[in-house]
Amino acid sequence: MGRSRVQVNKAHKTRFSSKSSRNLHKTSGQDGGRIGKPEGNHVKGARAARLQRGKMLREQKRAAVLKEKRAASGGTTSAPRVIVLFPLSASVDLYSLGDDVLKLLSNSGVISTSTVASSEYKLRATVLKAPHGDLLTCMEMAKVADLMAFVVSANSPWEENVSSFIDSFGSQCLSVLRSIGLPSTTVLIRDLPSELKKKNELKKMCASQLASEFPEDCKFYPADTRDELHKFMWLFKAQKLTVPHWRSQRPYIVTEKVGMVVANESSGKCTLLLSGYLRARKLSVNQLVHVSGVGDFQLSEVEVLKDPFPLNERKKQNSMELDDSHDEEVLRSLHPDPMKQEPLVAENTPDPLAGEQTWPTEAEMAEADRNQKQGNRKKRTLPRGTSDYQAAWIIDEIGEEDSDYGDSDDDGMVLDKEEDHFSNQDPNFEDDKETLRDVDNETYNDSEMMDDESLTREQYEDQMKKIKEAHAEDEEFPDEVETPIDQPARKRFAKYRGLKSFRTSSWDPNESLPQDYARIFAFDNLARTQKLVLKQALKMEEESRDDCVPTGSYVRLHIKEVPIVAASKLSSLVSSKPIIAFGLLQHESKMSILHFSVKKYDGYEDPIKTKEELLFHVGFRQFVARPVFSTDNFSSDKHKMERFLHPGRFSLASVYGPISFPSLPLVVLKISEGSDTPAVAALGSLKSIEPNKIILKKIILTGYPQRVSKMKASVRYMFHNPEDVRWFKPVEVWSKCGRRGRVKEPVGTHGAMKCIFNGVVQQHDVVCMNLYKRAYPKWPERMYPQLL
Repeated sequence: MGRSRVQVNKAHKTRFSSKSSRNLHKTSGQDGGRIGKPEGNHVKGARAARLQRGKMLREQKRAAVLKEKRAASGGTTSAPRVIVLFPLSASVDLYSLGDDVLKLLSNSGVISTSTVASSEYKLRATVLKAPHGDLLTCMEMAKVADLMAFVVSANSPWEENVSSFIDSFGSQCLSVLRSIGLPSTTVLIRDLPSELKKKNELKKMCASQLASEFPEDCKFYPADTRDELHKFMWLFKAQKLTVPHWRSQRPYIVTEKVGMVVANESSGKCTLLLSGYLRARKLSVNQLVHVSGVGDFQLSEVEVLKDPFPLNERKKQNSMELDDSHDEEVLRSLHPDPMKQEPLVAENTPDPLAGEQTWPTEAEMAEADRNQKQGNRKKRTLPRGTSDYQAAWIIDEIGEEDSDYGDSDDDGMVLDKEEDHFSNQDPNFEDDKETLRDVDNETYNDSEMMDDESLTREQYEDQMKKIKEAHAEDEEFPDEVETPIDQPARKRFAKYRGLKSFRTSSWDPNESLPQDYARIFAFDNLARTQKLVLKQALKMEEESRDDCVPTGSYVRLHIKEVPIVAASKLSSLVSSKPIIAFGLLQHESKMSILHFSVKKYDGYEDPIKTKEELLFHVGFRQFVARPVFSTDNFSSDKHKMERFLHPGRFSLASVYGPISFPSLPLVVLKISEGSDTPAVAALGSLKSIEPNKIILKKIILTGYPQRVSKMKASVRYMFHNPEDVRWFKPVEVWSKCGRRGRVKEPVGTHGAMKCIFNGVVQQHDVVCMNLYKRAYPKWPERMYPQLL
């Protein structure tokens, strides 16, 4: 009989299981039947630390959000919100709307100032009314606005069944405000009909026509009755406002009171007193400040005053508390530390002996002679058995072609040192060198005189004028200039030089700099310096320092060494125009070369010439500049100068100006002759600060072939004497039909020259020569507009 089989099961695989999973089936003896897990203190400690860190981060985030919300709500610890009422057309009655808003926010219903504190809304606000037609005032108000409330009228005139809610000035201001950077925006609609159906239809039509002009989150509100304004104010109080990034990097105040203290009238200077709420960031008393339109100054004192518009005002106040002297009560006074105060340095003081060259020593002269001898040594092939004495008498034979190129050093006009005369600008031109050399060796009657050798000066000028007028209709080459007859070209164009390739040829950025370059400053690494400066400003904001005033305080700035004329102008403008004073970051008072990316404004039709005096608005700053316009090349370190700012494309504008760290918005204004009101000429932004950027002015000298023999031609009217031909001989020539070549030698006494090209030359062709010189901006005579 067979043996019975016993079932045998395979053992459970535990190779990939963890220790905790292998111990799950075991029970703890202390806890009875409870499944036991290994108790590791390190696991509990890591988890507890992780939970604690998460809790701490949540609390910090909650505190930061709460602080930002309180600061933006216009409460007791923050400055009042600035509401700018901007009319989009002249038909808007802005003053009635401004009075309605101030009466709604005022507790007593009496309007005395533009800043009010409302205990009902728990909100403090400053209401500014932008005057229609005054572009400068509208721009200054937009720079400090927390909310731009654009006001339209439903009773606007109708043109071709389309309601024109925005007139020409409103459209121009919208373009400028978009370039500056819009804060939070809203649209208030006035003069709506009382009937509900017509009111809703007109509101929808207005919103549909204006939606493309404003950001997507812009809301439209009716603003005719008190209830509608009440609803708008509650929504405005709960709204999270956004401002342009460049405004949040620097502390600033919107001046409410202007005063001046004159210690000595003969000096022409005074101490300017500006009172207002500090916004955006903390201000240090050791920091430099800039008064918009006046300049950069140091602070002699900062006073923290009692808030004139407290939100939680006591109900019972006696007459002494309402006195003006009590409102000017000084709570705290800060004085600068002479060791820590930032110096007011605008220009560098050059040393006249810094570039002086001393007479070389004997050792230096001996070393130079030794290097010259080593450089002049050439390897020569001598007959076998020739001694050194015999070798000294053997003269090297120089061919005709080598002598043509060897004269270039004596002529004084040189090309790029690193490249030979025919370096590769065009790959196909390398194959044409041999052709040029072959043609050069062909028989050519060099002694043949030109036909105009026997002409008089008057006949020569008339003949040249006829040929120039025949080619004057060609506008493809606007850089063409004529060589003067009464002045040698080597003197007229002494600062110009030739370049084999505009993109690859080298140009020393420190060569022959103007005297104004000794007055400016430059950064070794702009990005690193900017990062360090912003990091220091953020560190000052986070620390608790005795020399800083917290944000939201009502302060009075004592600004010293301000011209009396400018202070008097500010005193007269404070009631109609916001006066802005803001703290400067490190290095922002120094002068340098600023490069802006600009585009001509579409509504401006007059030409804008290079080095013309313009008014630049860069962030909060205003200064006068005389820019040089150039093309913005990405593939080259050199930029071609433009004589005018061309419409429809971006150009590079380089100016002498105070340093401001990018990026900042730019608005260029121009005051036309016979008009006191400036017009918007261009818009753009600050791109870089780089004095070594090379901007080259290009000119084209033209000549006309008189005799043509295949690839050779006799060219005249480019120069008028043979010395000029020899001077410019190393520079490459080209023709408008696409040929390239070189100057071989002068012919005759009237400046004609023999040229050899890489192809057959046509009789009707025009021969050109490109010359370049470096262009620089011009230092303005007056820097700030309030000092004009």
